[in-house]
Amino acid sequence: MKMQIFIEPEDVWLFRDGKPFDAGSDHRARSLFPPYPNVMQGVIRSHQIILQGIRLNDKKRISSEIGTSTDYKNFSMRGPFVAKLNDNGLTPYFPAPADATPFSDTQLKSAPPKKPASDVLTSHTGLLPSLCFAHGNPTKQEYGTWLKYKELLKCLRGDAVEPVSEKELFQRESRFGIEIEANAKRVTKEGQLYQTEFIRPCPNVGLYVEFDGYEDWPQSGLLRMGGEGHAGRYQSVGQFDLPKLGETLTRFKVYFASPAYFSKGWRPEKWDDYFEGDVTLEAAALKGYETIGGYDVANNRQKAALRFVPAGSVYYFSSRSGAKLKKEAITDTLPNNNDITKIGFGQVIVMEIK
Repeated sequence: MKMQIFIEPEDVWLFRDGKPFDAGSDHRARSLFPPYPNVMQGVIRSHQIILQGIRLNDKKRISSEIGTSTDYKNFSMRGPFVAKLNDNGLTPYFPAPADATPFSDTQLKSAPPKKPASDVLTSHTGLLPSLCFAHGNPTKQEYGTWLKYKELLKCLRGDAVEPVSEKELFQRESRFGIEIEANAKRVTKEGQLYQTEFIRPCPNVGLYVEFDGYEDWPQSGLLRMGGEGHAGRYQSVGQFDLPKLGETLTRFKVYFASPAYFSKGWRPEKWDDYFEGDVTLEAAALKGYETIGGYDVANNRQKAALRFVPAGSVYYFSSRSGAKLKKEAITDTLPNNNDITKIGFGQVIVMEIK
């Protein structure tokens, strides 16, 4: 049964990044919003364990019915995406494309590759043309980093759009704590002060998630969410679709709506794994990289931290014969053979370049 749910917080949320955090080693825990797909799949699959009445120490039954950290059984997921739900319906929000630069005092616009490519950047695949970032006279004004879904599609088509600031969607709250001795006295440890950053979504703002593979989920309920197990209240809503490459295209761009892993860092071994027809990477705009790791609760150890291409990255392609997308997602399998396309990594929007 396919479910589309919108989740709002009952309190603040804590979704840590991939850095290990122990009092004394790093005093500040940064929080992410939205959380990575591997965090959200853990939320959904853990709630399925509760709905099925499976005891948490019954590892054999959990493995048989729910799967493991690399075997998701029949489960698949898309999201989470930041969204707002009100009387007008669901409005998803996405990071502004990495190739979008100031166009006016309030607007952003995507920057196409230079033509002809007089300036080039050296890459592992040879030479890539640079992007032309100068649209006008940029100011020191702060620009938002989020776009409504419909505004994102306009931006990818080359139109100027007005971004939304982070503060219009969620607030960051820092709180301090101190480690406690694990003994009967329960006294505080000297020098073990730490700071944790929480996320407080604005009214009507939460997370949108789609998943499939589980039957008889209630249409509404409570979920245990992120660090410290703060609650999220969910309800069933309608879905929205990310546009994909339909007809064969000769010039197009790929926007990553969720992080992606590639064996060669910012690119896969070969793009032929994802496209039918010849494709040439013309240019790329990336917002650095994301380090995704986490803690393996089942084996009581830290997971290997890997670098991912962040959401918002944009890749420009050309094709002599016309190309089509082979798969719904663009991301390599992890080194441990974990097919992370099933849990929402590598979600893309493909747009023709006029």
